[in-house]
Amino acid sequence: SLRCHLCFWGLPRRACLGSKTAIPGPSGLPVLGLVFAFTGSLTHRVLDKLSQSFKAAQLMAFSIGLTRFIISSNPETAKEILSSSAFADRSVKESAYELLFHRAMGFNPYGEYWRNLRRISANHLFSPKRIASFGQFRRMIGIEMIKEIMGSMEKNGEVEVKRVLHLGSLNNVMMSVFGKCYDFSENEDGSELEGLVSEGYKLLGIFNWSDHFRVMGWLDLQGVRTRCRELVARVNVFVEKIIAEHRLKRTENEGVVDESSGDFVDVLLDLEKENRLSDSDMIAVLWAIGLATVQLWLAQLLQNFKWVASENGVDLSECLKLSLEMKRLLVCKTVPRVC
Repeated sequence: SLRCHLCFWGLPRRACLGSKTAIPGPSGLPVLGLVFAFTGSLTHRVLDKLSQSFKAAQLMAFSIGLTRFIISSNPETAKEILSSSAFADRSVKESAYELLFHRAMGFNPYGEYWRNLRRISANHLFSPKRIASFGQFRRMIGIEMIKEIMGSMEKNGEVEVKRVLHLGSLNNVMMSVFGKCYDFSENEDGSELEGLVSEGYKLLGIFNWSDHFRVMGWLDLQGVRTRCRELVARVNVFVEKIIAEHRLKRTENEGVVDESSGDFVDVLLDLEKENRLSDSDMIAVLWAIGLATVQLWLAQLLQNFKWVASENGVDLSECLKLSLEMKRLLVCKTVPRVC
C-alpha cells in the first residue's frame, strides 16, 4: 500500500483556525509539541498511526514549537489544498532558503517572478517538443541501466537498485537541464555532482530545530546553516562552469543555437535579458530544477515497473526513500506500454 502524507507547515494561525470546528490532532508536549515524531527515520508511519487514532485522515493539525502543521492523508483533500491560494505563500525552511530554493518556483512566493519561472518551465523544459527531443537519450540511459544491473549480478550476485535508478534519473535530468552526461564511476565531475545532489537531499530533508524554535536559530546547533553555505559555494562553482561553457560555445557559433539540441541552460541564456535573470538567478533555478526533477523522474521510473512480492525477503521501502510499506522483497518486471 502507498500512503501519501501532504504536510504544510509554517501556516498562519488564521489558516488553521478559520473554521468553527477545530481540526483534530494531538496536542503534544508543552512548548515542544509533537517534535519527537520528526526526530526518527519513520516519521510518515508515526503520522499515519496518529491520523488513524484521531480519525483524521482528511486533516490533522498539531504544533512543533512556534510552527503549526496540517497533515492530509486524503488525495482529494490534498488536491483541494494545493489548488487554494491560501497556501501559496508558505514560509520557507532555513535549509531551502540557504540553498537558494527561495528563488526557484517551488518555494518562491506567488508574484511576477514566480509567474515568469512557471512560464519558462512550462514552455521550454516540460513542453512535449522538448521532452520528445531527448527521447533517444532516455532510451540510451535505459540500456545502460540494464547493462549495469546485468554486470552487477554477474560480478557480485546482487544489485543496489536504489543507486542504479538514482544515477539513471540523475543523468537524464542533467542532459535535459545542463546538456551533459556524466560517468559516475570514473569522471571527476560526475563524482562531484553526485556528492552535491546527495548532500542537497540530506539538508532539505533533515529536521532543523531552528525552523521551529527561533531562539535556536542564532546557535545553529545542528550545523545545518554552515553545511548549506558550504554546499552553495560548491554549487556556484559547478554551475558557473557549465554556464561559462555554454556562453563560450555560443560565442564560437556566433550566438546560434539549434533549438532541437539545446538544453535548459541555452533557454535561460536566450531569455536572460527579456526576463532580467541574473547569473545567481539562473544558478538557483538550474540547481533547484535539477534536484526536484531527479526525484520526479525516479518516481516515474518506479511507476513504470510491475512490483511483485516474493515469498521471503526484506523491506526495501525505506532504502528507496519512499513511503512504500512493503513487507517482502520487491522484484521489478518491465511492462510494455504504449505512449
